[in-house]
Amino acid sequence: MTQRQHESAPGLEPERGFLVAVLPKGSDAEAEVDELRDLARAAGVEPVGALVQQRTGPDPRIYVGKGKLGELKQEYTNERAESLLVNDELSPPQQRNLENELKARVVDRTQLILDIFAQHARSAEGKLQVELAQLEYNLPRMRGLWQHLERVAGGTATAVGGGVGTRGPGEAQLETDRRLARRRIVLLKRRLEVLRKQRETRRRGRRRSEVPVVALAGYTNVGKSTLVNALTGAGVSVNNRLFETLDPTTRAFEHDGRRYLVTDTVGFIRRLPHQLVEGFAATLEETLESDLVLQVADASATDEELDETTDAVNAVLTEIGADVLPREFVLNKIDAVDSFRRRRLANRFPGSLHVSARTGEGLEQLRARIAERFAERFEPVRLLIPYDQGATLNELYALGAPVDERSDLPEGVLVKARLPRRELRRFARFLVADAEAPAASSV
Repeated sequence: MTQRQHESAPGLEPERGFLVAVLPKGSDAEAEVDELRDLARAAGVEPVGALVQQRTGPDPRIYVGKGKLGELKQEYTNERAESLLVNDELSPPQQRNLENELKARVVDRTQLILDIFAQHARSAEGKLQVELAQLEYNLPRMRGLWQHLERVAGGTATAVGGGVGTRGPGEAQLETDRRLARRRIVLLKRRLEVLRKQRETRRRGRRRSEVPVVALAGYTNVGKSTLVNALTGAGVSVNNRLFETLDPTTRAFEHDGRRYLVTDTVGFIRRLPHQLVEGFAATLEETLESDLVLQVADASATDEELDETTDAVNAVLTEIGADVLPREFVLNKIDAVDSFRRRRLANRFPGSLHVSARTGEGLEQLRARIAERFAERFEPVRLLIPYDQGATLNELYALGAPVDERSDLPEGVLVKARLPRRELRRFARFLVADAEAPAASSV
């Protein structure tokens, strides 16, 4: 049962899920299982037990080794579990074999994350991306969905592959479903491409105005959405669940008269499935198109957790090509640590910013650091624009350039503003030096 089903049926117990993970020797089994528990709860499943096997790699046929399979069956039964949640993406045969052995529904890591994403997508684009990712995941697995038709009365098998006795209603329906799925995938990709072009048009508008764009990136649940709310006064959802923020949210704040855009992005996790990195282009493109990345981490985490989560974020940023962007490291939740821990963090992460989105500590320093990054982007100027050049004044305001003062004089409008450097030539004929500026008659 998903969270949506659980919420629509109050009073019902959440689905009981048993967790299984195959991990290399020496890996942090506790951290891996803890994250899988968090994923399960985010999907509305209550974890009731877990089994870990440490070996070189998953068994290609049934995921766990033969010797561990009997133990898994026994523990699954003892815990009265209703589904098996696997910490890796399974091949279709692995998933089918596990289901046959346990007589249970098996959900792998990718399927689990897709279910969570489906719950949290709010925008039309986010929902399209979820549907596309689910279709691409399910297409090679459709064979298993029709297994129940392989035992049609009379011995008519419907296994795909052709030959005497292999054709029947199941095969026809399976091929129809595959064809419909492929058509739907093509349609979704076309719609998403239209939306991508619309995003690019909006971004071009932002680039023309030279409004700096700052993207927040970080491990899920480090408080990015709370930080956006604290910086900008936005109303981004801040529930304590994995992937609470899926659709990119962009809000603005001002500092010393200048405007900055801040974009909240989806939280990263260990081994974010590759098709999700590809499929959820909207939120990741916002990171790629930003001028500055704020990499947010949890100051209250242990040293080991900080290293692991920071490495996971760095890996995703590298995969999407955002590792070349300017970056500031921000330690959030600093209110949850003592003075000794603060000094240790300062030594471990030189130049990092220590903030608390909850209490507001360090936010002004964060705004000032962002402003410093873009200080040379704008040039302070004085412009005297004649009244018959009203269109020029409109162009100035359309740029979104900070206007510090405006005076209406007999000769025209005297404006003190900060122009994007690339626009200086465009307004050069209206530039006046301080000594040349007429005295203001009114403000």
